[in-house]
Amino acid sequence: MNKEPEEAYRGFEQGPIRPPSEAFSLLIRITRNCPWNRCAFCPVYKGSHFSVRPLEHVLKDIEQIARSISLIHLRFGGEVYAIDEMTLNRVLQDTGIDLQAFICAVNWYSAGMRSVFLQDANSLVLPTEKLLSVLNKLTQCFPAVQRITSYARAQTIYKKSLEEMKQLREHGLNRIHIGLESGSDKVLKFMKKGVTKEQHIEAGQKVMNAGIELSEYYMPGLAGKELLEEHAIESADALNKINPTFIRLRTLAIPTNTPLYEEWKSGNFKKCTDEEIVHELLCFIEHLDGISSIIKSDHILNLLPELEGKFPEDKGKMITILNEFIGLPDQEKLIFQVGRRMGLFDNLSERMDVKKRAVVERVIKQYGISNDNIEDIINQFMSRML
Repeated sequence: MNKEPEEAYRGFEQGPIRPPSEAFSLLIRITRNCPWNRCAFCPVYKGSHFSVRPLEHVLKDIEQIARSISLIHLRFGGEVYAIDEMTLNRVLQDTGIDLQAFICAVNWYSAGMRSVFLQDANSLVLPTEKLLSVLNKLTQCFPAVQRITSYARAQTIYKKSLEEMKQLREHGLNRIHIGLESGSDKVLKFMKKGVTKEQHIEAGQKVMNAGIELSEYYMPGLAGKELLEEHAIESADALNKINPTFIRLRTLAIPTNTPLYEEWKSGNFKKCTDEEIVHELLCFIEHLDGISSIIKSDHILNLLPELEGKFPEDKGKMITILNEFIGLPDQEKLIFQVGRRMGLFDNLSERMDVKKRAVVERVIKQYGISNDNIEDIINQFMSRML
């Protein structure tokens, strides 16, 4: 049987996405795209094939970053932004370092070199032995790194043993991001997540029991109007049983290049309004109980970025924020919705800032925005943001 030709090294690689909390991390690409790639709401990787990068290519990327960091220290004394283009090109040519690798190293060096994120969508799908080789290389080259993180599917973690997860933690992997999205089996099935509520719970508990920090993502609006309450209650129940380190809110958006968009346009999925999502979040927060998780609303798509805090002590504060929005007069809700999507408001009280409010009111008048068309405008904005 003929062997397939070995893949040639393409140079330093980085994938298209990472969590907002990994904005200052070094991105090391282990896999390309997503091995599942069927979620109805997700626009990323559609039309792309999943592949695993050869281990030697990943290790070579790490070595290029390490050599770049040494170059920044020894040749340029840390003054990387003062290098003229001619000198830089000559040095890179002499050392054989990719320009892309050097640029990434510069950015990481400037950010303090504290964290590394393993790409793409589910790096833990790799055999544990291969992941350990990558982790060992990272900790060998960068012993001062404080955090190494990866995305993972719950189904993937579900299949790994607790012993394997502990091994990964011992070799440097200390945070994992999992897209729970929903704890409702009905919603998970409709959205083609390929995992059940019980598998989510078992996978999340396994990560926590291994001593690895866990970010679980909850997606307000994912159930639409019909399963709104079940989505909130079942998701809270799953997270109560997992007690993850972080619960991150990611409000649903429906880009045109997703299967969910066709369901929405055909009427099979009824999208929630901003106010309905706030009511869903209120139900969700009220049903979270007995946990010590930190809620993070760290995404531009979220209406209420101030909806953050630690359980149990900040639960009351978060409920107050949600009720405050619900109790606003319609025109005040409209002003906040527009101002938030313009990037002017980061909390409800900022709508009372005279200068910011004047800008928002001018935009509302100029574009004829009203309570009758605000949801269409928000849908357009959210699609553009993705």
